[in-house]
Amino acid sequence: MHLPSRRLLAMAVVSMTSLALVACGSSVASEIATTTSVPEVQIPDPVSEAALFASQEPNWVAISEDIDLVLATPDLGVGEQRFGIVLSDDKGLIKFPIVKLTSNYFPDGYNAEPNLELSDSGSARFYEFPFGTRGIYSTNLKFAKAGLWSVSANVPRPDGSSSRVEVRFPVAETAMSVAVGQNAPLSDSRTLADTGDLAGLTTGSLRDPGLYEYSIADAIDRDRPLLIVFASPAFCTNAVCGPQVEVASELREEYGEQVDFVHVDLYTNTQEIQGDLSKAQLTPILAEWGLTSQEWTFIVGPDGVVTHRFENFAPKPELIVALDQAIEMS
Repeated sequence: MHLPSRRLLAMAVVSMTSLALVACGSSVASEIATTTSVPEVQIPDPVSEAALFASQEPNWVAISEDIDLVLATPDLGVGEQRFGIVLSDDKGLIKFPIVKLTSNYFPDGYNAEPNLELSDSGSARFYEFPFGTRGIYSTNLKFAKAGLWSVSANVPRPDGSSSRVEVRFPVAETAMSVAVGQNAPLSDSRTLADTGDLAGLTTGSLRDPGLYEYSIADAIDRDRPLLIVFASPAFCTNAVCGPQVEVASELREEYGEQVDFVHVDLYTNTQEIQGDLSKAQLTPILAEWGLTSQEWTFIVGPDGVVTHRFENFAPKPELIVALDQAIEMS
């Protein structure tokens, strides 16, 4: 069984504006820190907010003249991966239905030519988040080797022209988080039976008891497909975070006869931190799963193996496709 080490990568909490960078030519973020390896960080119990979300530079760089780009899926490893970006300009979100993404591998650094034999492409569909304030483009791309990669696109503009955007980032041999094809950790997440109070299980105002009926370990033992959401609804503030728990609750109404659903809040002291995040204590379960950002969704098959993995917000249509596939494999 896969048991990831207790490690978490400190994540930069930065605005869309500061992450979208007009860059050119030579050293792009020192060739993305000239490394694809991720240092292990031992996380003590209890885990403090500062231990995970320490201030540091993001591990990717966006290059564009007039479009802001946020990489929604920076925890990338070798293999086929869900790849997501957020695009916006001075008028707000860019919502063109489909944008073609092309990946390139740079074995000798960004100043040298890419290895075109390892390039991949995909049609990224735009998914608008509930409430219409955010949205994401996503598709699957194959990253054949660890190292320095880029993904670029020509984004259609209202005047009929197009603008080129590019994001450069490292791909590791293995992603930090639990990956597709690995066994899901048998985490002893808290349930309503443990606390007797939904307010102690989620920071959100939506409190669906059906999301806290089973622990992750108990749900896996039930030999049914399982959807797990790691999120803190009250503190969903960045461009790649959305109302994931609400989406999970809606899906539970539709799939509850076939699939189990579990929500794990990022914080163990959900009542204490209302209005004061400085007191927050992160659940050590995040370390068991190797999670590196603020919102994750996993789908686990009846055999306990992860079938789908979504970093940051996963729109409902994407999850429906994944759940249907997991059910078919059951």
